[in-house]
Amino acid sequence: MKTLVPAVAIWGRTAPSHSITAVMITDDQKTIVTGSQEGQICLWDLSPDLKISSKEILFGHTASVTCLAKARE
Repeated sequence: MKTLVPAVAIWGRTAPSHSITAVMITDDQKTIVTGSQEGQICLWDLSPDLKISSKEILFGHTASVTCLAKARE
């Protein structure tokens, strides 16, 4: 049985910069993925009424994210 452990990022009064350099939308059109010049990847929820809300921010790249691609199952 898999157990999901959500990651929690804590920062000060403002979130880290996220200068978008790459954008991808999932096949189900419910999630937008953005890559940034700062090296982060962000996941965004897209509601049926086209409202976008942040879901997750992934840290770890040391260079700009210039391309995003879907992985095969």
